[in-house]
Amino acid sequence: MVKEKQDNIVLIGMMGTGKTTVGARLAEETGYPLVDLDALISEKAGCPIPQLFAERGEPYFRDLEAAVLKDVLAQEGIILATGGGAVLREENCREMAARGWVVALKATVEEIVSRVGEDPGRPLLAGGARSRVEALLDQRRQAYDFAHVIIDTSGKSPEEVSAEILTHYRGSSN
Repeated sequence: MVKEKQDNIVLIGMMGTGKTTVGARLAEETGYPLVDLDALISEKAGCPIPQLFAERGEPYFRDLEAAVLKDVLAQEGIILATGGGAVLREENCREMAARGWVVALKATVEEIVSRVGEDPGRPLLAGGARSRVEALLDQRRQAYDFAHVIIDTSGKSPEEVSAEILTHYRGSSN
């Protein structure tokens, strides 16, 4: 355990910034379990997220995401890797800030595109990864600003990012 209080560490940021990968490393280092929000949503829906988007649409997905997020944040002492769009609803942001120590991961367009490429499992990237990443970054420019700390993952290993997060976390007075 990294602190006496079992704070949740909540990772937010665009797809491809390293939330799941860094989250796994943080889980190893802290002993906290890693909870992947998108994996839980897929499990609850009974299908992969791209299928959920195709069959039910983004509004349905966002409603389910908000419900699952609230349930997950009722726990203590977890590492939560959110989906990139979890910050699109203000109530989600309020819930994350109230129930966890929030870390926004960011990366350059080039870094994100090199990490996610033309991944068919990323429904919001359909129609050209680079242009979609640029558009999403522009749309979400201030969406991650409520985080307790913002860390650029560009050119860094998951171990480096994890160490940087833990340095901030241990120094926080939450």
